[in-house]
Amino acid sequence: PLVRCLQNGSVISRTGAAGLWLAGQALLQRGSPFTSAPLLFCLQGYEGLVEGGENIKRANWLSVSNIIQLGGTIIGSARCKAFTTREGRLLAACNLVQHGITNLCVIGGDGSLTGANIFRTEWGGLLEELVKDGKITEEVAKKYCHLNIVGLVGSIDNDFCGTDMTIGTDSALHRIMEVIDAITTTAQSHQRTFVLEVMGRHCGYLALVSALASGADWLFIPEAPPEDGWEDFMCARLGETRSRGSRLNIIIIAEGAIDRNGKPISSSYVKDLVVQRLGFDTRVTVLGHVQRGGTPSAFDRVLSSKMGMEAVMALLEATPDTPACVVSLSGNQSVRLPLMECVQVTKEVQKAMDEKRFEEAIQLRGSAPGTRALPAAAVCADWCCLSPFRQTHFSLAILNVGAPAAGMNAAVRSAVRIGISQGHTVYVVNDGFEGLSKGQVHLSCLTAAGGRHRHLLLSLHRTLPKTSMEKIVENVRKFNIHGLLVVGGFEGGVQLVEARGQYEELCIVMCVIPATISNNVPGTDFSLGCDTAVNAAMESCDRIKQSASGTKRRVFIVETMGGYCGYLSTVTGIAVGADAAYVYEDPFTIHDLKANVEHLTEKMKTDIQRGLVLRNEKCHEHYTTEFLYNLYSSEGRGIFDCRINVLGHLQQGGAPTPFDRNYGTKLGVKAMLWMSEKLQEAYRKGRVFANSADSACVIGLRKKTVAFSPVTELKKVTDFEHRLPQEQWWLNLRLMLKMLANYQISLTEYISGKMEHVTRRTLSIEKGF
Repeated sequence: PLVRCLQNGSVISRTGAAGLWLAGQALLQRGSPFTSAPLLFCLQGYEGLVEGGENIKRANWLSVSNIIQLGGTIIGSARCKAFTTREGRLLAACNLVQHGITNLCVIGGDGSLTGANIFRTEWGGLLEELVKDGKITEEVAKKYCHLNIVGLVGSIDNDFCGTDMTIGTDSALHRIMEVIDAITTTAQSHQRTFVLEVMGRHCGYLALVSALASGADWLFIPEAPPEDGWEDFMCARLGETRSRGSRLNIIIIAEGAIDRNGKPISSSYVKDLVVQRLGFDTRVTVLGHVQRGGTPSAFDRVLSSKMGMEAVMALLEATPDTPACVVSLSGNQSVRLPLMECVQVTKEVQKAMDEKRFEEAIQLRGSAPGTRALPAAAVCADWCCLSPFRQTHFSLAILNVGAPAAGMNAAVRSAVRIGISQGHTVYVVNDGFEGLSKGQVHLSCLTAAGGRHRHLLLSLHRTLPKTSMEKIVENVRKFNIHGLLVVGGFEGGVQLVEARGQYEELCIVMCVIPATISNNVPGTDFSLGCDTAVNAAMESCDRIKQSASGTKRRVFIVETMGGYCGYLSTVTGIAVGADAAYVYEDPFTIHDLKANVEHLTEKMKTDIQRGLVLRNEKCHEHYTTEFLYNLYSSEGRGIFDCRINVLGHLQQGGAPTPFDRNYGTKLGVKAMLWMSEKLQEAYRKGRVFANSADSACVIGLRKKTVAFSPVTELKKVTDFEHRLPQEQWWLNLRLMLKMLANYQISLTEYISGKMEHVTRRTLSIEKGF
């Protein structure tokens, strides 16, 4: 079989074809039975397929080198009316047969994928017609009697049912948050209200997530039209926020927003409403196609590479009986879904909205936007914490522990507001456990939007509780604290639980929100802050690669943070197209280093005369960054020279990414609601006594569901010497890293995605984020 790349539909902020081609070329160079089969690009999507000729051209390894950091698509994309007709598809079939194409990968939206499935269904009839017209022989028709199709979903709207995230969505969110951060500055300075219109004609995902991540005051999305009389309610709430001293208001509206009667709600209408009723200085900003451009985010680069690799494997494993499938993301795993099942459910969403069955439309969306995200958005708005639902007798304290991690503010903010809305007394503690031991406990009065701040609302400290346990216990008793929410360190939670047998005051409800850029906390696939750290490292490496464009034959050795955990190095390596990434979990020897040097030596003989090697800071006791520099410099003398870059603490700084803002917000909400439930269970005879294992947990995202894992259970699967979980899912990505760097590796370890199905039942299951 021959692997082909085809992209159709809207331009996406990700070079999806790059991941597909690199994975395919690596497969073909590994001694597979398909080594004689070429790969081809089809330029300009279906238009190029119909026109043929120079639009279908041979690709090679260099064709996709140094493009992973580019937005859009190097092979072009165009809408094609001709392909919607049988005559157009007949021309496309003729062009495919002439080039010997029997496998096709389509990167696009539901329209593009639907067209691909129709093309596949008609394939036999199209070949018969070509034989009848004398354009091909019966032998040729028999040889190419079956067409395999695999789809990849490229859409910034994240409106395709069956996948947690579509290619391009995360990058679009990055563009939106950059604009919101910039607008917030001027809004605060001039005391203005801004109405931001984002894309989303039929899906409000971009609007919803950006509203959660920015702490917007009001939100309009197509799936959840506001109730009648919303104008009065919105203006009243905006007025309340200003009367409490807020200097800005942010209103986010999806371009397809409608009211309950199906009438469009425009950004200009909302602006005029605010001006006329409140007299606020109000501006409208329509983001438009700026959301589709720019550099792809790290998530999109890794997602596209993973999806491309899985698409090639699906094509190679396909048989005439295999249905057309679409490669999707389920949690952190790639899966294969029947293409038309996904398309059918996606169309049912629009039908439900047209018939004003909005709640059903939200349920069919599955995890995007998700039925439980709307209450979170409402509770986190500035005005919602004014009036508690009920008053309780419970007091909770929130503190940050460990090193700074992006998203901590979002978690603290949402936890405080949910706690207040639940009727609890909420304290905040400065300087972590050290502050708790010194009595730096204050009633919460946080009103700032967590997504709008780069600095920490609560200061933190690395001190662990065992150094001052008695003073901590004394203040827990003094302030009558019944629940403790720790944002940051897992080890501190372990020490508090271990001390329960000695101190009855610590028999309270505890929850740990893992927040560390290293992503080395057990019980979760992602720690708060790691996405921002990967993007910071990726942006630095992009600049380093750019600096190499003017200097030939140069290798950069870049050191990343992460302690003993190689997550940052591995994921950043995939996102920037690194030649190697050294990590503690994947042991290497001097022979491996020698092989890497030889690999780069051969690479310098091609047109790609630069190299990038990443090293996790504690990957090896003796093979330090300086050692690698000396080794590469000595062995590459006369062929290439070396430079060292230590990224250091820049990976901890900067504005949080949309993922970390949204993730922090939702973890804070989920954690506080869980603590409220546990407090009710542990409340007996006028006091709280909680000493069971499930009363002290780590909240985390496992695949695609939120899980609360007891600290005592996680302790058993933790390597405390190296601060590592015993099992780490991302190690599976290292095979792809080596493959895309063109190393000779075996594919026997590759685990193909399973074929699953999309039904209303699977979509109704509560998922993560």
